Amino acid sequence: MPGLHLTLGMTLLWLGLLVLLPMAAVIARSLGLGPRHFAEVAFSARALAAYRLSFGAALLAGAINAVFGFGIAWVLTRYQFPGKRLASALVDLPFALPTAVAGIALTAIYANTGIIGRPLAAIGIHIAYKPAGVVLALIFIGLPFVVRTVEPVLADLPRDIEEAAATLGASRLAIFARVLLPEVAPALLTGFALAFARGVGEYGSVIFIAGNMPFVSEIAPLLIVTQLEQFDYEGATAIAAVMLAISFAMLAVINLIQARERHWRDGGR
Repeated sequence: MPGLHLTLGMTLLWLGLLVLLPMAAVIARSLGLGPRHFAEVAFSARALAAYRLSFGAALLAGAINAVFGFGIAWVLTRYQFPGKRLASALVDLPFALPTAVAGIALTAIYANTGIIGRPLAAIGIHIAYKPAGVVLALIFIGLPFVVRTVEPVLADLPRDIEEAAATLGASRLAIFARVLLPEVAPALLTGFALAFARGVGEYGSVIFIAGNMPFVSEIAPLLIVTQLEQFDYEGATAIAAVMLAISFAMLAVINLIQARERHWRDGGR
């Protein structure tokens, strides 16, 4: 194709400068610790607790966003109601809102003295300064990724196939499971992956509501910042390298699932 070599070269150069070079720098800096010191820093009990919270909260928040994000995208594409434009604009609010502002707002609302946190605390449910607060913050910042990924697919999906399935006697559950879900699944999985990736590295909106207590509510990005504040750059890059490896592996699995889904939809060709 005309221009293939030029565009391919520009693409590889741009990706190399913006993605591969920083990743290589992180890995190279972390290798300066040596295997033993690297393992002591990157796989300490405190670091493992931070990994579990960061990745576990991101997975849970992504799954919740996949469910409710699909529902919101469905309402925005299939129904007309007063205030629809305002509701659609509110979905994009986490994109525009500074993460620190989001964290402060969530903390003010869900702290034990907040408008929602106070009645919850009265019945023994604590959100702020707990892992639940981390999940809540990641749900807030990850929702737009799912909604905006699924919404165009639902908008372009012909309603004729749903009506045809209904005339053939299919129930609403059968229409959803066998007609709609296979069409929306790739976009839904993509939205989940984007929300998960954003959640793993989120810092600004989480540190305020998390409380940052080691082994309880300390996230891995905060642990990296803590290492940097102590001028332990090799330790920070060691933790970053582990996060990079885990994130890459999980995203590779998601891409593999998407590839198999496309292969199945194409009839195994």
